[in-house]
Amino acid sequence: MLKCYDCSEEDKVNEAVGVCIVCGKGLCMKHIKQVDVSMKGGYPLPHLTLKKDLPRMMCRECIDATLGEGGCV
Repeated sequence: MLKCYDCSEEDKVNEAVGVCIVCGKGLCMKHIKQVDVSMKGGYPLPHLTLKKDLPRMMCRECIDATLGEGGCV
């Protein structure tokens, strides 16, 4: 089974429940965060906008790096 990367850095062992969509590291429930990302179309469907934001899983490090502190989309 895939183990949580962040837990292993804390000398703990926990199974991962998902992976960060940005860096790809495995994360447990303690370290994974769901972020709702709005999706707009591009080529070949430039006018496509989804009615609802899509849930995506990310680690805190990637949220801070891509969305800034606090993780607001």
